[in-house]
This record gives sequence, C-alpha cells and structure tokens, in this order.
Amino acid sequence: MSWHNRNIKKQHMIKRNIAGMVILTGMMCSISSCTDSLPADRIVYGNIWTADTLNPRVEAMAVKADTILAVGTEDEIERYRGSETVITDLAPGNMVVPGFIDSHTHYVDGGLKLSSVQLRDVKSPEEFIRRIAAYATKVKPGEWIIGGSWDHQNWGGELPEARWIDSVTPENPVWLNRLDGHMCLTNSLGMKLAGIDKNTPEMEGGRVFRKEGAPTGLFKDNAKTLIVDRIPMPSDAQLDKALETAMDQFAAQGITSVVSVTGTGFGAYFDVYQRARRKNALKTRIYAVKELEEWKSLAEMITKEGKGDKWLKYGGVKGFVDGSLGSHTAAFTEPYHDAPRDSGFFVTDRKLLYSRIKSADSAGLQILVHAIGDRSVHTLLNMAERLNEESGKKDRRFRMEHAQHILPEDFSRFAALGVIASVQPYHAIDDGRWAEKVIGPERIRRTYAFRSLLDAGATIALGSDWFVAPSSPLLGIYAATTRRTIDDAYPDGWVPEQKITPEEALYGYTLNAAYATFEDHIKGSLAKGKLADFVVLEKNILETAPEDIKDIKVLETVVGGRTTYQP
Repeated sequence: MSWHNRNIKKQHMIKRNIAGMVILTGMMCSISSCTDSLPADRIVYGNIWTADTLNPRVEAMAVKADTILAVGTEDEIERYRGSETVITDLAPGNMVVPGFIDSHTHYVDGGLKLSSVQLRDVKSPEEFIRRIAAYATKVKPGEWIIGGSWDHQNWGGELPEARWIDSVTPENPVWLNRLDGHMCLTNSLGMKLAGIDKNTPEMEGGRVFRKEGAPTGLFKDNAKTLIVDRIPMPSDAQLDKALETAMDQFAAQGITSVVSVTGTGFGAYFDVYQRARRKNALKTRIYAVKELEEWKSLAEMITKEGKGDKWLKYGGVKGFVDGSLGSHTAAFTEPYHDAPRDSGFFVTDRKLLYSRIKSADSAGLQILVHAIGDRSVHTLLNMAERLNEESGKKDRRFRMEHAQHILPEDFSRFAALGVIASVQPYHAIDDGRWAEKVIGPERIRRTYAFRSLLDAGATIALGSDWFVAPSSPLLGIYAATTRRTIDDAYPDGWVPEQKITPEEALYGYTLNAAYATFEDHIKGSLAKGKLADFVVLEKNILETAPEDIKDIKVLETVVGGRTTYQP
C-alpha cells in the first residue's frame, strides 16, 4: 500500500465528463451538484468490497472530509483527483472493507480490565493463586482488585473459593469475574466489607455459594449486587483512560463502531463517552445502551437532548432473561446434562421484564435483551410476538443478545417477528471445548447455530462480547467460518454444519451490524454519501482460506476519513 500524488492518466476522460454528466456506480449527478465536493481529500485505488449488494466490488473510492464522495471504476473516480488529493494505491492482495462494527461490547469495563489482573488463560488453581498474589503486590493496601476473566473449565471445572486467595490478599478486597461476567469471586475481606455471612439470604435470580451454610466467596448473577454495590466507582481519570485504552485496541483491529451494552460493571458510562465527545476525542463511534430498568430516564434525556450524533448515539435499553451456560444460569427447557436437577433460571421476573419492554418500546426506545438458554430464547420470542400484537408491528429492530441455544421450532420465528440475532462467534470455539458435557449431544446441534438462523431468514449482527471474549473481528470471522475450537480438538469444525461463509460473516460485522442500530443509512457499507469508515486489510478475506483469516493483518483503520490506526 502506498500514498502519493498519482500522475494524470486519463485527461481525456476527465474532459469528457466535465462536458456533461457524471455516472458513478449507477447514480446520476450533474456537474452543478457535484462540483462543490471536488476535489477529494483522498482516493483509494484497489480491491474494495463495499457490502452494497447492488455494487459489491469496485476499483476506487473518493473521500471528502468524513464522507464518501463516490465509489466506482478507476475511470469514474479519476475526476475527483486534485493536486492535493492523497492517493492510496493498494498493493496486490490488499483489500478494503467497510469499518468493522462490534455489535456487543462491555467497552469501558473492558478497558478497565486491561489494566487489572489477567486470568483468562490460567490453567490451574495454583497458577490462579500465583497471578493474584503477584498482582496484589502492585496495589495499595485497601484498594480493590477487580477484573480477572477466569474460566474454571481451563483447570477441569473446580470452582474457586475465597480460601484460595485469602492468604495472598490479606489487605485487599477482591472481586474477580468469570469470563462471562455471570459468576464472580470475592475473598473473605471483600465479604466482611460487604457484611456477608452465613445469615445473608438468597436472592431471586442469583445464588450465593455455600459450604455448611457459610458463603464460599462465589456469587452468581443477581447475587453479585451484594458485593458490587460496595465497590468504589473508578475515578473519572481511570474511566477516561480505560476508554482511551479500549479505543486504541479496537482501532488496531479495524473496528470503527461499537455497541456499548451494560450489565457487568458500573453502569452505562454515558458521562465517560460524553466527556470524550465534548473533547472531540472519540476514535470509535459508540451506540451507548442503558439498562432496561432505566428506560424512563433515557427517554427523558432523549426528549431534552436528542439521540446524539454520528459519533455518540443513544436510544437502546438492555435487559436480561437469564445468565450463561458456563455458570449454569442459562435457562433451558430440559435439565443440564451434567446437573440433572438443574435447568438454570430467569434473572428477571417475566411479568416485570415484559412490562419494561413494552413501556420502553412505547417511548420509542430500541429493545436489546440477553437470552441464552433455549427456554429464555423461546420466552423472549413470545414477548416479541406479544409486543407486535399489543403495540402493533413497526420497524423496532428488536434485538436478542446472544440467542445461543434455540429450539427447533424457534429458528423461523426470528425473521417472522423481525427479531435480530446479535451473536458472538468466538463463544462457539471457546464453549465448544466443553459444551457437550454440559448440555449433551443433541442440544449442541442448535448452539451458536448461525447457519440455521441465516437459512431461516434471520438477520444476524456479529460482535465479540469483549471483555468476555477477544475483540478481534477477524478472529470472530475465523470462528464463524471454521468453528475450530481453541483447543484444536475439532479441526473440521465443532458442529460443522453451522459454519457460515466469510462474506456472510463480513455482512454480520458491517451492514447488518449498522442495521441493528438504525444506522445502515450512514454506515456499514461503502457508498456515496455514507461515512468514510473503512479498513485496509493485508489480504483479500474472501479469497483467504478460512483457517488463515485470523492471521490477516490490519494495515489501516479509518473513521470519518481520519486514520485512527496504522502499524
């Protein structure tokens, strides 16, 4: 890839166009209406995949300020070149695609956890303890140690307890999340500060783990609030740094927009995003989502201030039906294979959940709801159906977050009800290592069932669920197209019939993801008048073997015509 002022190659073409009309990718534009946009600030020549089904592959793209002037052949775009236009000639093999959109992130939480103890790859209880002990030497006495993202499946399934880490954290309260965020560990000091003891009651939609009546330090779902409410909020400086860290990481991976969902940390972080927006410091476009129970305050804010702009947008609220598979809190119609008396549970009362959904919908807000187990997915589809019946059909773009385990009869209901499946491919190659022992051989056929969803006409928007999973879209596309588990136990793919194609996955990370936030009119594809958000990839992702997609390098990330990453 090179940047330079290209010599004039087609003077006769330019002169002929100036004499009449300009034809650009099937659109007509008179000179009087186009001249104000000339010349382009930048022109890119090479292999460009647009995500526009009517014009999917073009040779060149012209950009002015933050907007795409035109896409088309080299001859069509040549007229936009001026003496100061920066020219990018892609090297053979390079490819431009629309900026990746991550449809599901815990954005600031993830930034905070990057600076905390890292436990995702821990393989034994001993290593778990050693890492926490080493980190504890770096923090001040009394400071909370939070983060972690541990996975007990990595060491055989034994759940951690406070006694594991009490001796190495005597002066620091601890709050370490399982990687899915639905189960967390605290130490004895943390429980003491929170006033938790054998008399602490159970909570609806959660669980306090106990031995002989005494809490072990492990808490599930709603029970986590017993500890979370006692953890001090990070300072503004810490939160601003976390956002900056997250934006830099995402830019390096070709991500230009994210949906920032809630439910794992200290709230929706609207103030953090607003501070960055006021300073013109955002490098990532953000759709900031609030908790469903706070729908009224969001509706009031939007009435006063609007839904934001092309950098920071509001309008969505997120609720929960259940928990997660790894924590055995996903709600199923049949019991867990490895726990015959347990079929999971709902974390929100169904009547209350529907009431909030209907109220938020009536206020013009977009609904996003977490549902993982097949009983939860079925229940949420029933709610979407009831909402259509009681409030009328409209373009509400109701989103189901995760849609992880689906009953056979429910696949066709997504398209019929207009429910978007917001799914995360990496989970399939992570959970695929152990999911069969948890839910058996039959249900895994309907787990992370992206092929079945697409074949049934559903719209899928792809994301990472970062910090729960790695943020790389290329790794996500690799996961969706190969389904090779991270332990390499399934070289042909775990449940291989659920693979999708690289192009289908690209749509999931671009145009479909933009559609899922009501922004497909301004981004998600490369077309005249849309935002100049794009990524330069080292290789043509559509001609790369799926197993090699995760190794493709990002050469440049551009948001609104401005480069946010270049190695």
